[in-house]
Amino acid sequence: MLNRRALLRGAAGTGLAAATASLGLPALAKARTVKIGFVTPQTGPLAVFAEPDGFVLDQFRRKFANGLDIGGTAHPVEIIVKDSQSNSNRASTVAQELIFQDEVDILAATATPDTTNPVADQAELNGVPCITNDTPWQPHFFGRQGDPTVGFEYTYHFFWGLEDVIAVFMSQWDTIPANKVVGVLWPNDPDGNGWSDPKLGFPPVMAERGYKLVDPGRYQNMSDDFSAQISAFKEAGAEIVSGVSIPPDFTTFWTQAAQQDFRPKVVNVAKASEFPQAMAALGSRADGLSVEAWWHRAFPFASSVTGQSCAELADAYEAATGRPWTMPLGAKHSLFEVAVSALQRAEDLDSPESIAEALKTTSLDTVFGKVDFSDGPVPNVSKTPVAGGQWQIQDDKPVLEIVTNSHSPDIPLTAEMKPIA
Repeated sequence: MLNRRALLRGAAGTGLAAATASLGLPALAKARTVKIGFVTPQTGPLAVFAEPDGFVLDQFRRKFANGLDIGGTAHPVEIIVKDSQSNSNRASTVAQELIFQDEVDILAATATPDTTNPVADQAELNGVPCITNDTPWQPHFFGRQGDPTVGFEYTYHFFWGLEDVIAVFMSQWDTIPANKVVGVLWPNDPDGNGWSDPKLGFPPVMAERGYKLVDPGRYQNMSDDFSAQISAFKEAGAEIVSGVSIPPDFTTFWTQAAQQDFRPKVVNVAKASEFPQAMAALGSRADGLSVEAWWHRAFPFASSVTGQSCAELADAYEAATGRPWTMPLGAKHSLFEVAVSALQRAEDLDSPESIAEALKTTSLDTVFGKVDFSDGPVPNVSKTPVAGGQWQIQDDKPVLEIVTNSHSPDIPLTAEMKPIA
């Protein structure tokens, strides 16, 4: 199917080729500005994911100061950033702006299916190469109606999957003596619907492993009352709480749990418990909360662009911003590593198909781990490492320790898992 952008590009290219031929001139590669479009939730409830954006963008803009070497030619690089405002419709709209108004060569997006899915859908529809991460691969791939026998043509994604986070969470549950009754906080959004899927999500694996599921049903994001969930958990005797909630919702739930005297032994809620800012706001109530760790300063990887180890990248971020490192730092950095690699390996910079083919053949060691699209669970997907993390209060500050690594044994442990006091 010939998309609109390809049609316009083809017409322009044909005219240029005809003009060049009529003058008897050879077609030479000339430096031109390479445009990378980046969609990110800089405002709204997902804005915590975007906190490292400025630092990462500054790093790569400095790297591009003298141009990006592609086939022996130094091309100027422009990174055009659009705020999704934590809204999927807005993410789709700004992706269209990047495609048709800014005419980017490659799109990038991160931070939950609310951002990555609509951006990737626009890229696929309009024939623009696109790279995404920071969304479990099932909500990204199947949430876009992906067919495992076919895959996609232009859109590529790297992150862990639900099977990985299930294994990590269960490794944490198994560490603490508890009654195997698990209350879940799953919202009515792409993540919550994916995690609760009766075939691909948590329920079948929990049943197989002998865990009892207490599921009060989907709730709406930005809820202000979790009394019904807390009551259901208390009535069932749940000693474990798990889920995937935005930070404001988990703060509300955890505050109300204390007020209603609900005291589980293990709590691991993705999204909300991934950020030092959100944990710091909870004070001592953050101690013992656990979460999947999909990037950490102790991970044994290094950047293909800057050469920085994970620890060096975290140190540089903290020195530049005065803020603690955060997991999306590694995700954002690696996103541009893959984009740079694909642009440099593309045989024809003016051909979206050539850039997409370069993405397809990516096999790259990044600060986020190995990205290899030839070895994914489905086409267009590469899985990245994940371990079990726990927030432990040190000097009155929450510190994320790596407490389980059975799923990714190459990642070093930094502390032992403990029950919530």
